[in-house]
Amino acid sequence: MRKILRDLPGPDQEAQTKVVQRQTELTKPPGSLGRLEEIAEWLAAWQGRASPRVERPRIAVFAGMHGVAARGVSAYPPEVTGQMVKNFLSGGAAINQLAGSIDADLRIYELDLEHPTEDFTKGPAMNETRTANAMAYGMMAAEPGIDVLCLGEMGIANTTTAATLCAALFGGTGADWAGPGTGVQGKALAHKITVIDEALAHHRALIAERDPLALLAAVGGEEFAAIAGAVLAARMGRIPVLLDGYACTAAAAVLHAIDRHALDHCLVAHRSAEPGHTRLLEAIGQRPLLDFGMRLGEASAAALAVPLLKAAAACHNGMATFAQAGVSSKNA
Repeated sequence: MRKILRDLPGPDQEAQTKVVQRQTELTKPPGSLGRLEEIAEWLAAWQGRASPRVERPRIAVFAGMHGVAARGVSAYPPEVTGQMVKNFLSGGAAINQLAGSIDADLRIYELDLEHPTEDFTKGPAMNETRTANAMAYGMMAAEPGIDVLCLGEMGIANTTTAATLCAALFGGTGADWAGPGTGVQGKALAHKITVIDEALAHHRALIAERDPLALLAAVGGEEFAAIAGAVLAARMGRIPVLLDGYACTAAAAVLHAIDRHALDHCLVAHRSAEPGHTRLLEAIGQRPLLDFGMRLGEASAAALAVPLLKAAAACHNGMATFAQAGVSSKNA
C-alpha cells in the first residue's frame, strides 16, 4: 500500500484542457453553470476522456464491526451492523431506494462481521496484516468499466472511530471531533468523548510518530481500511470517487495525511450533520456538493450526488456551441 501511494497517477491534463476549451464555446456566459463546469472538468481529468460520462455508477457500502462498541458509545447495540447488512441485501434500506432511483450498481461488502476489531482504548484495533487485507478487499470495488465509485459504510460505533482517527491524524480532543452519531446526547455523548480521549491517551506515542497507515490500524476499523483501499484502486483505475459522510471521509483522510494530492480524484458528496465533518472538510480542503442535514451513512449522500455529476456531463456533452446554434458569442 505504501508503494502504491508513492506512485499515484495524476490527472489527464489533455482531456481536462479540452473540456475547458469547449466550455468557452458553449451557448452560455463564461462560468454561468458554476460548479457543474468544475465537475465536468474534474470528471474528464480523472476519467481520462474529453467527453466525460456517468452512465455506470457503482455504490459500494462496506460494513465492519468495532470492538469499541462494547463501551456503549452508540445508541444501538453492535448486532445492528449485521442486521442492517441483511436489510441492504433484502432491499429495505435507504441506500437501496437511492441506488434504484439513479440506476446504480449497489454492492455490499462485509468485513469479518463475526470478529470485531479490538477495543482501541486498550490496544490497537487491528494489526498490520488485518489492515492490509481489509484495504486489499476494498480495492475489489473499483472494477474496470464503471464511471464513478460512490463509497459508504455501515458499522455501529464508527462515528467514535471516525472522531478518534481524525483527532489522531489532525490533532484535537474527543470534544473537538465527536458528535451524536446514532443519536447520543447528554451523558451518553460525554461518555463517548471520554472513550475517545482514553484512546488518544493510550496511543499518544504512536500519534507522535505521525504515520497515518499505522494510525488507521491502531484506531480505525476494517470498513475504514477497505474504503481507503477502494480510493487507492479507483485512482489507479482512473475512476472518480464520491465520498459519503463523516466516517467515509475520515477513512479517505488517512491517504490525504500521507499525500495531500491523494484525494484529488475524490469529491465529498455532502456536509454531514456530524459536527466533526465540517472540521474534517477544512482539514483536507474539500468543499461538499450538498448540505441536506443528513447523517445516515451507507453512501446515501454519495448516491444523492450522482445526478449532479450526470447533469454536469450532460450539459458539457450535449449543449450546442455558439457556432452550431447560430448564436452570437461574447463581444471581443
